[in-house]
Formats: sequence, structure tokens, C-alpha cells
Amino acid sequence: MAKKSVASLQTGSKRLSKAIKMVKSPKTGAYTFVEAIMDPLMVKDFLDKK
Repeated sequence: MAKKSVASLQTGSKRLSKAIKMVKSPKTGAYTFVEAIMDPLMVKDFLDKK
């Protein structure tokens, strides 16, 4: 199960996106959230990467 969330952010002339990915820990089985603010073109690569 994976949760994907993307929000658009605008700061001046630069457009950014905040991506949140839910990752399951192999040791404990607990889920954690990984957040990153990046260029909108890089969001797909971030969500596909393990």
C-alpha cells in the first residue's frame, strides 16, 4: 500500500511541488512518511523510487 500526495507551491517566479510518500520499514513493518519539496518535473521519479 502506498500513499501519494502532491501539493503545488509557488514562490515568486519559481514553481515547486511538495510530495509526500508513505514508506514501509523492512525491519519493523511500521510506516513512515517521507516529504520533499522539488521541481514538478522530478515528482514522478521521487514517487517511483523506493
